[in-house]
Amino acid sequence: MAKKSFKDALNPLLLPTELALLKKLSTPNKVQDFLDHFPVNFSQIGEPVQSPRSVLQNKKAHCIEAAILAAAALAYHGRQALLMDLQASNDDEDHVVALFKEGGLWGAVSKTNHAQLRWRDAIYKTERELALSYFNEYFLFDEYHFDKKVAKNKLGKKTLRAYSKPFDITKFDVGQWWAADSLDWLAEKLDDSPHFPLFPKSAIKKLRKASPLEIKAAKLQEWREK
Repeated sequence: MAKKSFKDALNPLLLPTELALLKKLSTPNKVQDFLDHFPVNFSQIGEPVQSPRSVLQNKKAHCIEAAILAAAALAYHGRQALLMDLQASNDDEDHVVALFKEGGLWGAVSKTNHAQLRWRDAIYKTERELALSYFNEYFLFDEYHFDKKVAKNKLGKKTLRAYSKPFDITKFDVGQWWAADSLDWLAEKLDDSPHFPLFPKSAIKKLRKASPLEIKAAKLQEWREK
């Protein structure tokens, strides 16, 4: 018997509103436009990673929540459902994007609240090239960066260190994650998956910090926490 397509496996689980939406999100551009229309999730430490259903109901998402929904929407239309974890140093947070390919080249759908770490057009020959495109804008830009207090002498420090092998979420039964109460387990699986360093450790001490102008620009926010 032929294996069920992702679309056929997901359809029985969908609410009518979810089905109508997924039918519309037929291209990476449409997925990105949709994700850009609702606020970032200002979740606190300890709050569970939302499932796609929770994202659609709550109309807010942080990076991995949006990436999972984006990957599901792309897979619904016959693409692969791939995540990439951009792994940062210990004093910063990872960022997660959904990958796609056009004409054999890699691009990325991304949800963030700042001008950096956003959408990538499909122009990159390899996953590593795409990950490297985030390097120069991946830096500590505020004394309170995410949920951590950052020392002033660390402002501008470039923190991207590694990237994950493309992580296919369809290897897990969609019934496990489409409407789950928490996807912390999926985030942990991604975090534990194979990662590749972007450069040798010996290069770290020679990295130049972002300039004051870059730091100032990085503080621009799309959404404000209420």
